[in-house]
Amino acid sequence: MSLPPDHPPVRARKIGVLLTNLGTPDGPDVKSVRRYLLEFLSDRRVVEIPTLLWQPILRGIILNTRPKKSAEAYAQVWGPDGSPLATITKAQSTALQGAFGADVVVDWAMRYGKPSIPDRLSAMKDAGCDRILLAPLYPQYCGATTATANDKAFETVTRMRWQPALRTLPPYHDDPAYIDALRQSIETRLAALDFKPDAIVVSFHGMPARTLMLGDPYHCQCQKTGRLLGEALGREVIVTFQSRFGRAIWLEPATDDMLGALPGKGIRKIAIIAPGFSADCLETLEELAIRGRETFEEAGGTDFAYIPCLNDSEPGVAMLRALIARELEGWRPVA
Repeated sequence: MSLPPDHPPVRARKIGVLLTNLGTPDGPDVKSVRRYLLEFLSDRRVVEIPTLLWQPILRGIILNTRPKKSAEAYAQVWGPDGSPLATITKAQSTALQGAFGADVVVDWAMRYGKPSIPDRLSAMKDAGCDRILLAPLYPQYCGATTATANDKAFETVTRMRWQPALRTLPPYHDDPAYIDALRQSIETRLAALDFKPDAIVVSFHGMPARTLMLGDPYHCQCQKTGRLLGEALGREVIVTFQSRFGRAIWLEPATDDMLGALPGKGIRKIAIIAPGFSADCLETLEELAIRGRETFEEAGGTDFAYIPCLNDSEPGVAMLRALIARELEGWRPVA
């Protein structure tokens, strides 16, 4: 049966996989950082304070003080291709192209900043993707990360006349493929060091402590990742939480406090890793690798090694390939 001449074009059916991560400013300058922080800190999932109370604080104080300091921090880690987070997430997407067959399109987007989730979802739909797997690259589920990325995608499809079918990648904090990829990465990095760490610090991004009481599983999933990772490595690890902000009580122990205290306990050689981040970013490269080292050494530490995130490494990409292939079952044959 032939289509009438005025029929809209019909594209070959495809499947989409959209990798999503937190976000990044367009550049390491004050104006770009202010624009990014406004979007990020206006998200009700991120800051759970009534809008009428929070927006005057955000616009009157925070956006007039924090962007300059944050821009200076971004400048220390900004690469020739731009933001490390965007560069690495793009590289992960590129590494997965073709991994699931010619009819599966892999793309990437940021929850805040560019490329945006609405933009890339629309591009997938235009390319013929009528089934899309949303893949937030957060191993541990949190309302302020996983949920808000999915929220944005769901909001986007409400405006589509012909909606694609959607699936979401579940948190993979205890998945054997994830734990084994971390183990491989850590063991490879430790073998290359010229010292033997007295301890391994496993730092996760912090959240206000009350989120645990409100039912967010993040803290528990971080602790489980730490326990399983320690078992895989055959040694205990020290779990901490970084990036405190404001006056609220945050999950503890705090990474910066721990780094300042360890030398006084006789632990002067450490390796630190941030397994809650799928790609290196400001919080890992500046907060841990630069400021964390300074804190540790000023307290009397002698040897400090930052172990990069899985990024687009061979173990990291193999893990993502396995997780995504599992979630695509039923939409296409198992590879």
